Amino acid sequence: MAELVFIPMPRMGHFASMVELARLLVDLHSELSITVLILKLNPDAQVTAYVHSLTATRIKFIHLPQPETQKDISFSNHISNLQAHAPLVKDATNNILHHSSSRFIGFVFDLFLTPFIDVGNQLGVPSYVFYASSAAFLGFQSHALSLQDEQNVNIVELKDSDTEFTIPSYINPVSSKLFPTILLNPESNSMATTLVRWLRKAKGIMINTFWELESHAISSLSNGSVPPVYPVGPILDLERKSEVHQNSDIMKWLDEQPRSSVVFLCFGSGGNFNEDQVKEIASALEQIGHRFLWSLRQPPDPFKGPMASQTDYDDASEILPEGFLDRTHGIGKIIGWAPQVAILGHPAIGGFVSHCGWNSILESIWFGVPIATWPLYAEQQLNAFKLVTELGIAVEIKMDYRIEVIGNGEVEILRAETIEKGIRCMMDKGRDARKRVKEMSEKIRRALMDGGSSHSTIRDFINDVMGSMPKKN
Repeated sequence: MAELVFIPMPRMGHFASMVELARLLVDLHSELSITVLILKLNPDAQVTAYVHSLTATRIKFIHLPQPETQKDISFSNHISNLQAHAPLVKDATNNILHHSSSRFIGFVFDLFLTPFIDVGNQLGVPSYVFYASSAAFLGFQSHALSLQDEQNVNIVELKDSDTEFTIPSYINPVSSKLFPTILLNPESNSMATTLVRWLRKAKGIMINTFWELESHAISSLSNGSVPPVYPVGPILDLERKSEVHQNSDIMKWLDEQPRSSVVFLCFGSGGNFNEDQVKEIASALEQIGHRFLWSLRQPPDPFKGPMASQTDYDDASEILPEGFLDRTHGIGKIIGWAPQVAILGHPAIGGFVSHCGWNSILESIWFGVPIATWPLYAEQQLNAFKLVTELGIAVEIKMDYRIEVIGNGEVEILRAETIEKGIRCMMDKGRDARKRVKEMSEKIRRALMDGGSSHSTIRDFINDVMGSMPKKN
């Protein structure tokens, strides 16, 4: 037997993807087992519940204690917090080796944990990275680091500019208006560049993407700017979520709607708006008159820290325009947390207003649902650019919108007219985007089939990490 140690970020979006990847790997090789180390770094109650829900596999989970020297969670403290966890990671790994007859063959880290590559170096084993975003954004991150290091470009100073850059992983020039806030903020820029410097020291990078979606970006990464890449996507948790929620009130409501008639609005784990913006969305939905399903959630309690989770409203009518629920009773449904995979897979869904998180994009492509892009934070502006401009499988609401504030700026309120225009385009005029996403849906499903592009790449990774050990038939 051979043993890999996975260390994901303990946030649900990152954690579940890495566990799904681990399950794929052990299913493909009978001589491979995987241990997942769970850090007490930004604890997420969803992660604990998810682990408890998993059935028995050759994957073990070990919860690590919180180091005494851990600081408050912030961009400026992230690297030092990882340094505080490093001895715990090393001790846990040594303990695994001491009590196991398996051959320890390496680590797999989340991008946000790449400084742990130093632990792998100390133990004399290779370290790989699981990259949960797109190949195009990986190329962007590497190119941005080169701009700073080799061309002395101060990316922080680009926060108010509209400068176009030629970035090898994108076909078209990219405006600095679409650069992620994490690079435009001095505090977070330092952390982000440190993570990419460590990323370049990995032996290989598994990316949650597939060749047919990102052939240009994947090809561009062979220039030596990053370690060898393995496109292994789509890594999605489809079956469990669908089974859990198939009989819910939400699904029963969707069962009553005509095929492809419902606009689904959902903005991810960090997607919440203030009252003024909620009213603009509501006004747009009233004007359009399409059926809608809207996941409306309230911002997290600011006193619970920067990584606190958003919650559902006890009474959503308090933030909506007066009489909105009565006027839209026959066509719309307001919900809190949404079982997104189950909803996107329902035949009544005709379009998806999305923040453009990468997992959401892959899920939407899987089910052939076109997107109206409304990015909020992280790399989502660049994801929207890729979908609309490069791939033509989505329409734009506002590509350069950001909910994060830099300095003393104010969050933009997107007006109802802009929202209405984007949704109408998706539902009434976006035939080309709808056709292309349906075609891509067929390709994404073939990628992980036996002989598919990602299936073959996963086999390549297993062969590279394990050598000539026999594979499961």
